[in-house]
This record gives sequence, C-alpha cells and structure tokens, in this order.
Amino acid sequence: MSLVACLLAFTAYQSQIKFENGYVINNSGEKQEVLIKNSEWKNNPKEIEYKLSDASDVKRENTNNIKEFGVGSYRFVRETVKIDRSSLKLTDISEKKEPEFHQETLLLRYLIDGKADLLSYEQDDIRRFFYSVDNSEIKQLVYKNYNIGNGSIAYNEEYKDQISADLKCGITGNEIDNAKYSKKDLVNIFSKFNACSTGSTGSETKNTDYTVQTAKRDMFNVTIRPGINSSSLSIGNENFGVRNTDFDSELNFRIGIELEYIFPFNKNKWSAFVEPTYQSYKSSKEVSFDGGYTSILTATRSVEYSSIEVPVGIRHYFFLNDKSKFFVDFAYVLDFSSKKSQIDFEYDNHLAISSGNNIALGAGYKYNDRFSAELRYLSPRSFLDDYVYWKSKYQTISLILGYTLF
Repeated sequence: MSLVACLLAFTAYQSQIKFENGYVINNSGEKQEVLIKNSEWKNNPKEIEYKLSDASDVKRENTNNIKEFGVGSYRFVRETVKIDRSSLKLTDISEKKEPEFHQETLLLRYLIDGKADLLSYEQDDIRRFFYSVDNSEIKQLVYKNYNIGNGSIAYNEEYKDQISADLKCGITGNEIDNAKYSKKDLVNIFSKFNACSTGSTGSETKNTDYTVQTAKRDMFNVTIRPGINSSSLSIGNENFGVRNTDFDSELNFRIGIELEYIFPFNKNKWSAFVEPTYQSYKSSKEVSFDGGYTSILTATRSVEYSSIEVPVGIRHYFFLNDKSKFFVDFAYVLDFSSKKSQIDFEYDNHLAISSGNNIALGAGYKYNDRFSAELRYLSPRSFLDDYVYWKSKYQTISLILGYTLF
C-alpha cells in the first residue's frame, strides 16, 4: 500500500511541475518566449503561471494584462466582442428568442485558425462559439433556448444561417442542418470550408484543438492483463475463538481482459475501464488448539477460493513524452465467487465463501500505448457475511503486466 501511495505522490508531483514551451504577448504587443504551465483549461483562464527559464521562479499573470498566449495545442486571444449570456438552466431561461448581447472584453480560445476562424468561450455553464472570416469582426455564433410558455422550450439556431451565409465552400446544406452547436461539429464545418477555400486537403488549416486530441488515436482499447497476486486471508469467530485462523500470504496467477474508453477531451488524459479478471487463492494452515483434559490437538485447515472480479473504474494519465506515460486509477471491484469456493475445517466442517466487493487503487507505467505494468492495491474484502458470527479479511496486492491489442 505504501508503494502505491509513493507512486501516486510521484505522478501527482510530476503533473504539478510540467511547464511547456509557449509565448505571451502583453497589451503593448511585445512577444516573449516563456515556459507556461499547461493546465489544460476547461474554462477560459483568468490567470496563467509561467517561467522565463527552467531555473527561474514561477510567475503569475492576470489575463487582463495579456493580449495573447499559446502553449501546446492551446491558443488564447483577448478580444472585445458582443456576447449573449442567456442561461440554459430551466429556471432561468429567457422568454426572448433574440440574443441579448452585451459588449465585453474576453479571453477567447482558438479552435480553428484559417480563412475562417473558430473560437470559443467557456465559463461554468456558459459555452459560446465565435467566428471570423478573412479577419473580419469576430461575431458570436447564435444558439439560444427560450421559453414559449406552457412548459415548452424552443431553440434559436441562427448559427446555421450564419454558417450558410458566410461559409459557402465545401459544405452542403444537409451538413449545416445536421450540425449541432458543439465543438466537434463546428470544427468539422470550419475545417471543410477552409480546405475548400484554399484548394487543399486541409493542411493549410491550423486546427489548434480538436484534431490534436483525436488524430490517429484509438479511443477504445482492449488489453490482455496477466499478473501475480499476493493474497492473504484471516478468519475469526466471535463465539468460538478456537476457529480463528490466519492463512499465509500466497502468490497466485491472475488474468484479465481490460476494455478501456479514452475520453475525447483534456488531451486524452482520462479514461474509464472495466476488467473482468479470473483470480484464485489456495492455502492451508496447521493449527494447534486445546482439546480439553490438558490435551493439545492439531488440525489442518484449508481454503480454496476462485472468482471473477470485475473492476469498474477511472484512470488518469500523466504524459512524460510521446511514448511514455504514468497513470493512476481507482476502481470499485465486483466479485463473483465460484460455487466450489470454501474453507474446510477439521471433522468435515466447512464454510461456503460468498461474493464480497471492495475498492482498488493502482499506479503504473505505459510505453508506446502498447506495453504496461501496474501495481494495484485492493482493500480488504469480506466474504463470510452470510454467517452471523464469522468475520473474514481477504486482501491482495497485484503486479499486473499488460499488452494492448488495439
């Protein structure tokens, strides 16, 4: 458990100190090459942390003092635009169909940079997209929910008319009609327009966000995961202490197949997984106990336990470079024991083992999106709950190797 905790602390430390090459342009138009902490912002940032060099101190700068900055796949510019902040919450939805614009100076994120630019603004429950063609005035793409009474909601999809009027190359009317007010659909529309306008296949269009996150990336992985479990078991009876037994720690083989889905945001650093796994534990213990009349009896007690475990959890990756990454994960483990699983005592007495669930914490390393190794700690599991006076504690630490098939 302590080793897992150390790995978790190390990966957290690594993620906290990651500064990447970037630039900052101040309000005077002066550009400076710096190292910026890439926080992979969901909301448009209000401040950034940067360093002039690896050895220099960390500085913080309010984005009100910044005209533009860029790091990795992120590029932000500060622009004065008209924005409609109408709420999407059912309790606060406007009764007006038309957007209610207010002029504000905002930090906008570039999603597409080309003949037609696509930008976004996101803050809490507000998400708006903006666009500009041939360096013209930046305008909001209008999408608004509004209340038409009797508990009914209507939708102003003016953004489709704006696209139809201003982006007239490479896009069909059907594509516009089906385009949702989402980053994925709008990036696709603007990329097609820019590719058509330049007469290229899209290489002259700079997609600063979405393609970085999805290009040539399998969002669904299947991994074979064999490994070794180090497991131990202790049992006790509240009314009959002579039955208390501490079985030894045993090494046993485990094999699982993991299905993992990589979420298409936050630089593919988050995923969800499920891993049906076969595991087993077999041990015996010779015990001595008082047989009465000053006699000492000895007996051999044994346990045979096998089950299918199904961890269901989430994982976070920490990228070291293009091929190497650490990860940590957390899972809730469902356990389905075999009908033959039981603990045997002297005189042909036995206890049937039932299923018991627990949690798992893991930390590991993956190379080239193909090979992986993980150390996983599973919290103590109880599987004698069907018996009133019995308690059990089954605990495991696993060393797991992985080979990703696709």
